[in-house]
Amino acid sequence: MGPMSDPGNTSGFSGLTQTQAAQRLREDGPNALPQTQSRTWRHIALEIVREPMFELLVAAAAVYLLLGDRGEALMLLGFVLVIMSITLVQEQRTERVLEALREMTSPRATVVRGGQTVTILGSDVVCGDLLVLSEGERVAADAQVLQAHDLLTDESLLTGEAIPVRKVADTGEVPIVRPGGDGLPFVFAATVVVGGQGLARVMATGPRSEIGRIGTTLNAVQTPPTPLHLETRRLVRVFSIVGLLLSISVIALYGALRHDWLGGVLAGITLAMSMLPQEFLLILTVFMTMGAWRMAHQHLLARRSATIETLGSATVLCTDKTGTLTQNHMTVVELGLATPDGMLCWKVEAGALPDDFFEVLDTGILASEIDAIDPMEKAIHALGYSHLPSQGRHPQWELIREYSLSNQMLAMSHVWEVPAEQETHVVAVKGAPEAIADLCHLDAAQRSRLLDTAQDMAQRGLRVLGVARARFETHAWPQQQHDFDFAFLGLIALTDPLRPGVTQAIGECRTAGIAVAMVTGDFATTAQAVAAQAGLDPSGGVLTGAEIATLSDAALQERVQQTTVFARVLPEQKLRIVNALKGRGEVVAMTGDGVNDAPSLKAAHIGIAMGLRGTHVAREASALVLLDDDFSSIVRAIRLGRRIYDNLRKAMAFVLAVHVPIAGLSLLPLLFGLPVIFMPVHIAFLELVIDPVGSFVFEAEKEERDIMERPPRDPQAPLFSNSLMGWSLAQGGAILVCTGLLFVTLLGQSIPESQARATTFAALVLANFGLIAVNRSFGASSLRTLLRPNPALVRVLLATIALLAAALCIPVLRALFHFEALSLALLGMALAVGLCSTLLLETLKRLGYSTLLPQGWRIT
Repeated sequence: MGPMSDPGNTSGFSGLTQTQAAQRLREDGPNALPQTQSRTWRHIALEIVREPMFELLVAAAAVYLLLGDRGEALMLLGFVLVIMSITLVQEQRTERVLEALREMTSPRATVVRGGQTVTILGSDVVCGDLLVLSEGERVAADAQVLQAHDLLTDESLLTGEAIPVRKVADTGEVPIVRPGGDGLPFVFAATVVVGGQGLARVMATGPRSEIGRIGTTLNAVQTPPTPLHLETRRLVRVFSIVGLLLSISVIALYGALRHDWLGGVLAGITLAMSMLPQEFLLILTVFMTMGAWRMAHQHLLARRSATIETLGSATVLCTDKTGTLTQNHMTVVELGLATPDGMLCWKVEAGALPDDFFEVLDTGILASEIDAIDPMEKAIHALGYSHLPSQGRHPQWELIREYSLSNQMLAMSHVWEVPAEQETHVVAVKGAPEAIADLCHLDAAQRSRLLDTAQDMAQRGLRVLGVARARFETHAWPQQQHDFDFAFLGLIALTDPLRPGVTQAIGECRTAGIAVAMVTGDFATTAQAVAAQAGLDPSGGVLTGAEIATLSDAALQERVQQTTVFARVLPEQKLRIVNALKGRGEVVAMTGDGVNDAPSLKAAHIGIAMGLRGTHVAREASALVLLDDDFSSIVRAIRLGRRIYDNLRKAMAFVLAVHVPIAGLSLLPLLFGLPVIFMPVHIAFLELVIDPVGSFVFEAEKEERDIMERPPRDPQAPLFSNSLMGWSLAQGGAILVCTGLLFVTLLGQSIPESQARATTFAALVLANFGLIAVNRSFGASSLRTLLRPNPALVRVLLATIALLAAALCIPVLRALFHFEALSLALLGMALAVGLCSTLLLETLKRLGYSTLLPQGWRIT
């Protein structure tokens, strides 16, 4: 640290000595969030190893090793390593949330120590330090303002309000308050000084500051597991137990009835292989990974891919206003010109600025800082550069005096010297409409017309400034602005505009049965106006933070059912709103971009952060990040989430259905005293078909046509409903009957066992093609799905046909599979059975089993 020039008036202030500061630093600790015990990669890896699905994969690989099939075992172990790597990366990313928050709360700070102005690390700031506040710098700690000169701070990270708030020197009359509100003598850590200068005494550091409380809350919030994750774990456990019990039964019965225990072990292993549910985990992993990849191509980053499908089941979308629905920058949208008959208004969208309005806009620019940082002043400058002629911007005029805002007068004036006119000065003022009315000494009728117009603009969500101008001929400057002879010119109305496409996106959410609620720290009037512009349902009124503070958790749960607009909401209240909605059984998606949104983003089922304007803390706390900050991208995410869940159910239904004939044909010899049909090598071959079909082919399927016209699925509905389970078993049963009858018929015709096995195997593979076609859509016929391209399906089918032809035609492979060469007649029988089973499935789908389909899906 070292001395620097003093940007503000620090005379008379000595601050703490270095010894005092060091002592307080030892007592209170650094000005940073407390370091929590982070989970190392070893801890995370140990948790993964304990997962039932992970253990099942390892067990499956062990079975293949025992069978001597090293290739299949190595493939499964490869999946184990991939899954571990993905999980480790995702888990370690979540550990960065608090670290990002700590970095934000520890900027460099300028303080007065021992009468000297020095720069120190933000983490070394202690209670009692004197902070020198300068324009453009981040405040290092919560502090009491001792001096303020046009001091403005941006507190949107803590409150969600886009408009900077004015700070004044403490008079000892205002109690310590929370962030938000104009004219208060307190500044807060992590906020930014956007105008003026000041001096403040530190009141709270580290976890005791406002942002520190947010960090503590964030640390306490646990990210809930997704319903899909829980359901998949249950399914894997159930199928594993059933497969194990059946395998043990097969070994016992085979040995007892046939006195061939070695054959019994072989049959039991074959059945176990046919029923091991490792495909479920593979399918889930592929779907989530590919879903994340597809979202990335649509400017959506999935930080926790398992939440992608949950987005498709979201019932409530809680969205912040500032920077999410709106663009988080002010824009002038309307000018008002004072006339003898009232106020004449001109909208910016109308085109060229009429000459009569030049002076209104010109005065607004003259009353603003030359190098503006305040968003409203920047917006006024921007409109001037686009609508005023160059000669109307007075490049030769010199600013020689300023009158700043005060509690007594909410207006600021700039005095300009006009070079072309000796001893002539132009005084430009802008401020609150009531303050301008006072400065201009308007009569009651004029004042009423002005305030009525300003109120009408405010009710439309606009921020309104009045402007006036005076001429002054001498250098004997008055002590206060009130002593100038101002002439009222008009009004400047600004807004934080909606993002393009927001209204359409909210409409699409409504069509999809998703309620949209706006949760903001802004004022109720502004929030209600923005909500109306965005197309939110206003019938439930506005629920403010002050009202929320008086409600119990149970009462809040009742209110959130009808309310869509929440205003003046504090960070912990956002978290209460999310928890209240979750308590009602809703699946909650929450968007946001500020530090104040981080706890609620983490607590929601799906936290969605803005990528461009969002803070690093918000992005790290979220499950999804909108890389382009486009609210309409949420609709694409919902569509993709629903598509993923639809296709996941189709894939799971296919896998369950295809395992029925495989397991049934493995049991058939035992039940009817027939020769063994399948051996482990046949199951391994079929797995080569099932795995890519269940994962890649169904994942690549296009969405159903009515995907955004259905209501969200019941959050409590299982992945495998009874109807879908019945449909899958019926499909598998139909194929089992067709292929089983074929095998029995061939044996009855004295066809050699090896030829009957080869014919039945080929028929089963071809029947699986039909099973794929039927399950590609639960709402359209198989013929119609042929018109929907799916390159992954074509590749898998061609590869499967090539492998089947090799197994049937190459002598070495035929011996490995215990096949014999097939005649054209037997090949024709296999093809006929495959086609017949497909027609049977399609007929069942159209005539009877449509009643078993998931709600909302229909045959078209």
